[in-house]
Amino acid sequence: MQSQDVAQRHSSAAADPVVDVERAEAARVEHYPRLVRLAYLVLPPSLGRNRRVLTAHALTQRALPRKRARASVIPSQSTGRESDPGYAYVRLRVLRTALEAGLPVLRRRAWPKRSQLPPLLPQVWGLRLFPRSGGADELALDQRLSALSAPARAAYVLRGLERLADADVCTVLTAAGVGDAQAALAEADTLAAQYALLDSPEFDPCSLQARPTDLMRRRQHLKAALAATAAIAVCGALLALPGDGWGPDGAAAPVYAQNPSARAALDPARLTKVPAAAWQSATRTDFSVWPARGDLVDDSALLRRALAVWARPGETVRVSVTPGTPSGGPAGPPQLLYAGTVDRARVVILHDGLRIARYAEPMDGTAGAALDFARTDGASRGEASAVVLARTDGNVRYLMAPWVKKAAERDLVKPGSGTMELTLTDGIASPLASPVTRSGACTSWNALEVTDGSGTRLLTDLGELVPARLTSGRPGSVRDATGAQARRTWAPFACSLANARGQGVRSVNAWAYARQPLPDGSGAAAWVCTRAETWRGGGERVLAQFQSPGGTYGAVVAKADGDPACGAKDPHVLAGVLWKSAGGEWYLLAASSRDTESVSATGGVNGSAEGHLLTVRTKQGAHAELKATLESGRSISGLR
Repeated sequence: MQSQDVAQRHSSAAADPVVDVERAEAARVEHYPRLVRLAYLVLPPSLGRNRRVLTAHALTQRALPRKRARASVIPSQSTGRESDPGYAYVRLRVLRTALEAGLPVLRRRAWPKRSQLPPLLPQVWGLRLFPRSGGADELALDQRLSALSAPARAAYVLRGLERLADADVCTVLTAAGVGDAQAALAEADTLAAQYALLDSPEFDPCSLQARPTDLMRRRQHLKAALAATAAIAVCGALLALPGDGWGPDGAAAPVYAQNPSARAALDPARLTKVPAAAWQSATRTDFSVWPARGDLVDDSALLRRALAVWARPGETVRVSVTPGTPSGGPAGPPQLLYAGTVDRARVVILHDGLRIARYAEPMDGTAGAALDFARTDGASRGEASAVVLARTDGNVRYLMAPWVKKAAERDLVKPGSGTMELTLTDGIASPLASPVTRSGACTSWNALEVTDGSGTRLLTDLGELVPARLTSGRPGSVRDATGAQARRTWAPFACSLANARGQGVRSVNAWAYARQPLPDGSGAAAWVCTRAETWRGGGERVLAQFQSPGGTYGAVVAKADGDPACGAKDPHVLAGVLWKSAGGEWYLLAASSRDTESVSATGGVNGSAEGHLLTVRTKQGAHAELKATLESGRSISGLR
């Protein structure tokens, strides 16, 4: 449970306060992800993403003072982390060492600084680590940042990530050892202010993907070492035996590079290309009956590159994988869904029955290529209606299923507004503003409305290759959220869809399970439970939400991950909230589904009521344990 009152916090920072080790450590622990992100953005991209990740963590972990020190740089903001001298001190240490790491190794010094050398700790052997890939906007920003000097990158990051004013940026840069902070600010001004992209997973060194290092080179080094030992002589004698010999692999096929099945999977001539009209007579309507489309379906060189990168992504390839999705190469020749030019890139979309794989490369080469995976096994007609082709300038462009006759944009927050029709050209829809890339307060949520011969469906972009299907209704009897009542149910809670971003979500259902009269007679509040189902069949996210009468948006009051509540297997839910009346009285409001016999609260609040609603007068900040007894006699506890 949580209170709906949001108190305003005010504090003031003293000049040059003393920071001890304990205070700095507390700030580092609390803000570790932000500090590592800052270091990663300031470090020179020439280090490579794997070393940038490890160096960013190393610099942040070494940022503690050895004894009490003065935090000489305190930004002008007076709330949150900015008023914490410990945070300001640790941030300055991280920034200073990140700037030093970008200097030439031998610059007027006999020995390089520690930050200029590869980190000793943390260290990972046999794997390369790099953040999850973002879209084309993040890639373009990363390339533009790499062209800046280190002080200019630091100025841009302090402005965008830390939200510092220019005067504070100059103060921090000067304290970090930058000779001309004004020049750094002027150079940072040459970049467009795309500060919201700095919060992208593209620049998050704490959410990582792992890939092996150069396996062939490791094998060669191992063979060279073994060549100096007596074991090589023994192995040579065994290999010289007549016949095929008896190796440890027995009857296994040759290694990957010589396996005929593996090579066939990477042969563009063997790609499956479904005829354009096959879906009309097929017994199933999913990705397996999509035809191959695009102006480059016959470009064998492009298709070969896409297949090769899928099987063996290089160090410079940006790979993103939704949770629960395997990222290995295809087991056999996959199906080609699309190969063509989209915006400023060449895009190939492939399907192997389990996954959708999207390969994209710039028009002027292969540097900066990206590979994205999404799990799609068991997709229904509605779930196989669209695939993301590209993301550019905050917009998303979809490739539509061949059975889609009409596509339109609809704002979920405004249920009474109409739709804006999208143009379909060879199955490609005109750009749609993506809700997940927007920065600032959520005042709208654009969804994709598709119409085919079997009806209309509503889909939403959650930052993945396949948009999530939106439904409404009681679990077990949900329907597509396209009717007027379903849209009204979703409207106050549409912005909560941001909680499901990047989680491998297949569908999200909104269930209006209760309406509760308020104790002051001001109206009735709405209780809605949203449940995000995933493609992998685990990690479902359940949110219990509360909307006061007359309120534009709902509030999340309880949530759970991997819980059966609000689902087909357990169509029940219990949640509560502390609510303050216009007269200043505080109440505990709780609601369960309608098949509830009684609801009770214990702990900091005591009370019970027959039926599925509970109202108890209490005090601000009170905590309670909720329990409900269903008509079947089963007990359920409240979501937290």
